Amino acid sequence: MEQLKLTQEWDKVFPKNDKVEHSKATFHNRYGIALAADVYVPKNAEGKLPAIAVSGPFGAVKEQSSGLYAQKMAELGFFAIAFDPSYTGESGGTPRYVASPDINTEDFCAAVDFLSVQESVDPERIGIIGICGWGGMAVNAAAIDTRIKAAAAMTMYDMTRVTANDYFDAEDSEQARFEKRKALNAQRTEDYKNGSYALAGGVADPLPEDAPQFVADYYAYYKAPRGYHPRSLNSNGGWNVTSSLSFLNMPILQYSSEIRSAVLLVHGEKAHSRYFSEAAYGKLTGDNKELLIIPGASHTDLYDQMDIIPFGKLKAFFEEVDTSPRQLHLPRSANGNNKTR
Repeated sequence: MEQLKLTQEWDKVFPKNDKVEHSKATFHNRYGIALAADVYVPKNAEGKLPAIAVSGPFGAVKEQSSGLYAQKMAELGFFAIAFDPSYTGESGGTPRYVASPDINTEDFCAAVDFLSVQESVDPERIGIIGICGWGGMAVNAAAIDTRIKAAAAMTMYDMTRVTANDYFDAEDSEQARFEKRKALNAQRTEDYKNGSYALAGGVADPLPEDAPQFVADYYAYYKAPRGYHPRSLNSNGGWNVTSSLSFLNMPILQYSSEIRSAVLLVHGEKAHSRYFSEAAYGKLTGDNKELLIIPGASHTDLYDQMDIIPFGKLKAFFEEVDTSPRQLHLPRSANGNNKTR
């Protein structure tokens, strides 16, 4: 197994919480890739704790938004980890800066492996939180991993849909996808010739004057002291260009309608990406699914704005999960049991 070199000093973009104990950990996924995590546990905790694994946004690292979430959830009484996905941050895997709908879903399941064997964790009370592109991965993980008792997707992107169709499905055609495949496969040839992988580039810098508001919002997070981190792909060179190939071919939410565990989708009212959560919610079935819309919030507000992120709701959601086995997959209630705000 690859030996990871982990930074021991505090290098997060958010301040340390004196109510929480912090440590570093590693675990591995079933592909043998070593993953790096920050562990957050409430001080003076006793007994078996409910646990949560957090990852995202897509192209971020655990020192950014996911770590902020994990630390806050630990303050609220959870054994929480924030981890870097395969090929990114302090986690292992080569080549670097690769994304995969399969492997990145597996990363969440590997985090559940790790949490399940911790002495201070109740293995029947494990949940996950995915942010942005990792929100879609979290829902996908909930579809395959029955150990996940609850999944929350925050300001979710369906990375397979946006890759195949572009934003707002503006390029949802066979011809448009053919042209993308053609360009990406030409890049594969160039990469093989060069012996290296071309990077797609992170958030545009400098910010174009005509940039859409959501791009300006990304810039305000990833390129400013608020969220910049030297290991973050979005803050720097971005993903390998050819990472997009698998996302073109493998939709991640294929079996989301079969998820029996609880799912909470949280999105900002003004987020450009809101349609991803609304579409995902439309596929979910059962009386334990909810879409929560935060009034006035943008996509990136749910990255780090502590007065906007509904941590009280998250705490209640993960604490109230019914861990008893479900023998029946209930249809969506017609009388309003699924709350949409």
